[in-house]
Amino acid sequence: MSDSIGYMYVQVADKVEADIRAGRLPVGSRLPNERDMGSQYGVAHGTARRAVQELRDRGLVKTLPNKGTFVIKVPEK
Repeated sequence: MSDSIGYMYVQVADKVEADIRAGRLPVGSRLPNERDMGSQYGVAHGTARRAVQELRDRGLVKTLPNKGTFVIKVPEK
């Protein structure tokens, strides 16, 4: 991912947030499941899970049981 100092899950969440801002993940789009996200960003499954939680805490996504995690908001600039 990056050589910068910090928690890897925050770096993954920041990357997903950047994709949301850029329109690559528009409102209503479904995020990859945590295992696929881990593979996509080269992190462990648990790290991807924490990144998704961070995105929920930021109010950008919502997880629906048995459905997936969806973008619900584009962050303000």
